[in-house]
Amino acid sequence: MGQNSVKAILAAGMIFTSCTVAFAHGDVKPQAVDTTGLPETGEEWLIENPYRVETAGLEVWKKALEVGASGYNQNCARCHGLEVVSGGLAPDLRYIEAEEYGDEWYVERFRTGYTQNGTTKMPAFGELLGQDAAWAIRTYIETRPDTEAMEEVADELKALRDELAEYGKDASGADADALKARLSEIADGIEALSGAPVADSVAYRAANLIDGTEAAFTAAAETLTIGLSATQ
Repeated sequence: MGQNSVKAILAAGMIFTSCTVAFAHGDVKPQAVDTTGLPETGEEWLIENPYRVETAGLEVWKKALEVGASGYNQNCARCHGLEVVSGGLAPDLRYIEAEEYGDEWYVERFRTGYTQNGTTKMPAFGELLGQDAAWAIRTYIETRPDTEAMEEVADELKALRDELAEYGKDASGADADALKARLSEIADGIEALSGAPVADSVAYRAANLIDGTEAAFTAAAETLTIGLSATQ
């Protein structure tokens, strides 16, 4: 994508800026984000995401996703949409490059907010939420999957969801390894729009839940149900 995609978002109205105060954050107090379990990033603000899987490792990355999802849904989703799928009132954050250029731009806007003609379009979150929360939210944003790719496999995922739901009631005939392998194969074909190395798709989430138990099959089926609903 390169710098041109960031410039395109800037031209569309800047990151986090399209909602008015009344609709977005005017009377909505920013909610604190619990970053327990994440490595601390220190006082000096970084310019590159420290929680990426290739930098921090899988377990830290997963924790950052968990924390970032919570932080995003509490503070950002009202303007920028569930699963970061914009409804048109705000820029689509999924396209900000998962590299230093995109990171530097993101964190500057996160820290300072945005004001236009004396109206606060986005509050400054830096001091309110802190750097650990900022990068966790960034991790969540940049791992959103390509919705068009998701649509292409939606029918198969629905069929797998139904199969998993049945195994949640009786797992005696289930081939957990085969189900996990197929979901992982589907996940490998779904890219993150930011260029991040791993897309946190519902196929990826469901695959990582399966362990052969009925409870896990049920959880995987519910994950697919929620995720597929969000993309419609």
